[in-house]
Amino acid sequence: MEHARQAVRTALSRRERLIIALDVSTASEARSLVSELTGAVGAFKIGLQLFTACGPELVREIVNSGARVFLDLKFHDIPSTVAGAAGEAARLGVWMFNVHACGGSEMMKRAADSVRNICIIENIQQPKMIGVTVLTSSDSGTMSEIGVRGDLTAHVLSLANLVSDSGLDGVVASPIETKSIREEIKREDFMIVTPGIRQILGTNDDQRRVMTLAAAIAAGSDYVVVGRPVIHAPDRLAAVEAMISGE
Repeated sequence: MEHARQAVRTALSRRERLIIALDVSTASEARSLVSELTGAVGAFKIGLQLFTACGPELVREIVNSGARVFLDLKFHDIPSTVAGAAGEAARLGVWMFNVHACGGSEMMKRAADSVRNICIIENIQQPKMIGVTVLTSSDSGTMSEIGVRGDLTAHVLSLANLVSDSGLDGVVASPIETKSIREEIKREDFMIVTPGIRQILGTNDDQRRVMTLAAAIAAGSDYVVVGRPVIHAPDRLAAVEAMISGE
């Protein structure tokens, strides 16, 4: 079984691995992106900006269009609150959603249990549930400000182990830590989703720990999230194709 899962992971094409972040503020902008890029990418991410502007109805709409949705709200609260939110994310029909790993094991386990129970009782597809380790906009200076000192990779690995032990499907982590996570976590089905993907000559914007799509996949990423390099491009489809074919 584990070898079969590994085969599925390595068989994914670059196109299937590419998740486009719908980091826009209106439903019409989001619909335009989904219409333009459906079939050219693997999934779409709905984060805090779009969700706050348009709410769960737009999530349902995009899910009902047949697109896979990664709901990126990074739930982090007391265990009962996150468990409730996780259950509602499952009811939205999203393909994947995330929580903050620093919320701790009880929070993550309660959320995972809530999702499993709801999906069984209501006969709905169980979404992937992943834990956010350290944001790609953070570096050692940022972490020091909030009292986390020491080696940044070691901290990411500690959180990745906590996520795995809590029964979640994987993590969100910088591509810089992907190889180390693969070496640390022995589960063949453990997913790694990496933001901070840029083309070689592209701007980093506010991302600090970045890598190209090809390099991230080579390091062990299952899925990669791309926002501004595609959605702000004059030709979005061309930007997608350049990223997929690049090295």
